Amino acid sequence: MREPGRSISRDIARGEAVEHELVAFVSRQHDRRVVDEGERPAEASWMESERRHDVGRREAMRAAWAEYHRGQAGRHRAVLESLIDRHEAEVERLQATDERRTG
Repeated sequence: MREPGRSISRDIARGEAVEHELVAFVSRQHDRRVVDEGERPAEASWMESERRHDVGRREAMRAAWAEYHRGQAGRHRAVLESLIDRHEAEVERLQATDERRTG
């Protein structure tokens, strides 16, 4: 099995080790900073901005659904009133016919 970099006569293992050390160093520095200072204000304000955006989105959705249901109730009411009017008109027609026959 051949090692990466061997074909070009370069030892890349040292470079990978240095990269690993750098990543570990940056992680330690970050963790130490968070312990000492807490989260950065920019991150906190971003999180607050996200929270406000989510609240606004939920309110907009709630208002949209309320408007949808208000409209649906109006449409259903109109259909039902139309049906009621039609049936009441048929009752009047039938009673008028019946009165003419008996009268």
